[in-house]
Amino acid sequence: MLTLGIDPGTATIGYGVVRELPDGALQAVKYGVITTSPSQPMHERLQVIFETLTQIIEQHQPERAAVESMFFGKNVTTAITVAQGRGVILLALSLARVPIYEYKPNFIKQSISGYGSARKPQMQEMVRMLLGLDSIPRPDDAADALAIAITDIHNSRYAALMD
Repeated sequence: MLTLGIDPGTATIGYGVVRELPDGALQAVKYGVITTSPSQPMHERLQVIFETLTQIIEQHQPERAAVESMFFGKNVTTAITVAQGRGVILLALSLARVPIYEYKPNFIKQSISGYGSARKPQMQEMVRMLLGLDSIPRPDDAADALAIAITDIHNSRYAALMD
């Protein structure tokens, strides 16, 4: 199984492609970030996100996509901006006919570390260990996206057992 994990945003969007091998091991295929400049108009930033994500989807042909669901803090302006980016991400995945699964931040932390309130360094180290990487994936948004993809693989395994 090949899963694309996405950590949504508008300035920095993390992505991570993870493959589940026949023996159940996990392999990081590709990870990184899509960046846009805050000096660009929002419609141009959204276009960059859409076009770059579409290229990633075409290149890797994921079977599934996992996207972190919205977490509303106190900053409404940031939430609206992230929601715009998320909408473009969901549109790109939908147009590519990639099944989309959404996960809340605490569920991702629980899935990766066993603790729903895990801190970022703990999460990053667990991602490194689960993927057998020599170092923690950088930048942070890419590591977050890999955690989202791993969560989806774990969740799909569980769902398969329940069928």
